[in-house]
Amino acid sequence: MKQVKCECGHVNPHGTVLCESCGRVLVEEEKKKKLVDMRYEGSARRSQTYNKTIIDKIWNFFSSVKVGVTLIIITLAASAIGTIFPQEMYIPTTEPASVYYESQYGVAGKLYYLLGFHNLYSSWWYLLLIASIGISLVICSLDRVVPLYRALKNQKVSRHEGFLKRQRLFGTSQVEELDSSYELVKEKLKKNRYNIREENGNILAEKGRFSRWGPYINHIGLIIFLAGGMLRFVPGMYVDELLWVREGETAVIPETDGEYYLENHQFILEVYDKDKDNEAFNNAIENSGMVAKNFQSDVTLYKKSAETVAGEEPILDKVQDYELRVNEPLKFENFALYQQSYKLDELNKMSFALTNKENNEEFGDLTIDLYNPQDEYDLGDGYKVEVMSYFPDFEFDENSEPVTKSRIPNNPAFIFKMITPDKPDGEVSFVAIKQTIEPFGDNEFKMAFKGVETKNVTALTVRKDLTLGVLAVGGFIFMIGVVQGAYWNHRRIWIRRVDGEVWVAGHTNKNWHGLKREISTIFDGTGINEPKDQSDESDKSIESNSKEE
Repeated sequence: MKQVKCECGHVNPHGTVLCESCGRVLVEEEKKKKLVDMRYEGSARRSQTYNKTIIDKIWNFFSSVKVGVTLIIITLAASAIGTIFPQEMYIPTTEPASVYYESQYGVAGKLYYLLGFHNLYSSWWYLLLIASIGISLVICSLDRVVPLYRALKNQKVSRHEGFLKRQRLFGTSQVEELDSSYELVKEKLKKNRYNIREENGNILAEKGRFSRWGPYINHIGLIIFLAGGMLRFVPGMYVDELLWVREGETAVIPETDGEYYLENHQFILEVYDKDKDNEAFNNAIENSGMVAKNFQSDVTLYKKSAETVAGEEPILDKVQDYELRVNEPLKFENFALYQQSYKLDELNKMSFALTNKENNEEFGDLTIDLYNPQDEYDLGDGYKVEVMSYFPDFEFDENSEPVTKSRIPNNPAFIFKMITPDKPDGEVSFVAIKQTIEPFGDNEFKMAFKGVETKNVTALTVRKDLTLGVLAVGGFIFMIGVVQGAYWNHRRIWIRRVDGEVWVAGHTNKNWHGLKREISTIFDGTGINEPKDQSDESDKSIESNSKEE
C-alpha cells in the first residue's frame, strides 16, 4: 500500500483520514462533512486498510467490537447453561457421568452430557471461546492504540484551518490587544493544569491525554485475567480434588506425585444440645434432628523419604500433626487441605461363621476387610471359605445378574464357596445383608452373620492455586484502566492566529459540558470569544428545516 504525503510534508500511512501532523482532511468524502470524526484522530487502522491475505481477514474479523461482544455473550450463555445441572466433579461417584445425567435428568441430561456441559470449564470448546476472547482483545487493542498513539505523538501545534473549522467547539474573534490576551489565556490555562505548547504564535493546550489509554489498560488487565484463568488447566497450576480418608487409614494426597501422605487418626463430630446451647438453634434442631457444631479430623501429614526405593512400601517422615476444622485448613507448600464433609459409620469389616444349618454348629470365624478382601480364608481342619465374587455396592441389573454400583461398601454382597471335609467340592452361597441365595439347591452349610465393624470417614478438599497472583494482577490492572478512563478526560484547546483573527477550537473525548464550562472560565475577560458548539447549531438548523417543511 502506498503512503499518503500531506501538503505539510508529513508522510501518513495508507487509509489516514486526517493528517497526523497538521490535521488536514485527506479524504474527499470527509471534506463534505461539517464535523470530523475524532474517535481515533482520523488515523489509519489496519482493519480498515488491508483486506487481501488470510492474515488480513483474520485480523479484521477479530478487530471487530461486535465480534468481541458476541464471543463474550456466547461464553456467558454457555457458563449459565453449565449451572443448570451440577458439574461432573459434584455428582455422586456411584455411577459414570454418562449414565448419571440421563438417569437423573432424562433427555435434557443426556444432551447436557453429550454437548460437554457436564465438564464445561475444562472442555476444549469452552477453552477455545476464552482464547478467542483473548485474541479479540489483543487485536482490537493493537488495531486502535497503535495508530492513536502515533497520531497524538505527531500532532503539531499549528493545525490546519480545515481541521479547526470541523471541530465540535469552534469560534473566531477580532482581538485588539492580542499579546496581552494571549498572556492572560495562557495564565488561566496553566491554572487549569493544561500543558501548553507554542509555535509561531499559536497555542495547543492539552491535559488528561493518559485517560485515552484507559480502555486499553482495561484490555491488558482482562487479557492477563483470562490468561490466569486458562493457566488453571495447565497441570500443576490448579488443583481442586476431593480426598476421602477413613479413620486409621493413611492415604496419598492427590496431585502431590506420591510425595505427601495423610493419616486420619480420628474424626470428631460435635452437635448442638437443645438444652445447653443457644436457643437460636432450637428450631433447626427440631426440624433436622441434629445440627453440627463442629466436625474435625485429627490428622498427621507425612512426607515420603528420599531414601525410598521404587516398588517398595514408602518410608514416611512425619511433618506435623493437625486438627482439621472447617475454615482452618492444613497448609503445606502450595497446597491446602480443607475439612469439607464426613460420613458416619461406614461399613469397614464384616464377620461370618461357617455354620451347619441343621444343628448350628460353628466350624470357624472369619472377618472380611470390605476394602481389601482375601480370596480365601482357611479355618483349619479341612474347613475353608473362598470368596468367588465380591459386590461392594450390590444390586441386580436388568438381567437379574448381581453387579456393584460403586467400590464403596454401602451394600456388600458375596458369593462364597464353602469347602468342608464332607463337601470337598464345596457349596456355593450368595450372601447379602438380610438375604441368602443358594443357586445350586439346599446347602448343608451356611455363612452366618456375626457382626460388623464401622468407621467414620472424612472428606477433605485438596486445593492448590498458583494462578491467584496472575488473576489478582489482571484484576488490579483492569481497575486502574477503569479509574483512568472514568475519572479523567482528554481535553485539547487550539488557539491560532489567522489573517488578523483568533481561531479557537476545542475537543474532548467525553464530558463536553465540562469542557465548555472550563473554556468559558478561561476566556472570560480575555477579549477572545469562547467557541460555539457546532453540533447544537446543526441540530437547530435541522429542526428549523423540518418546521418549514
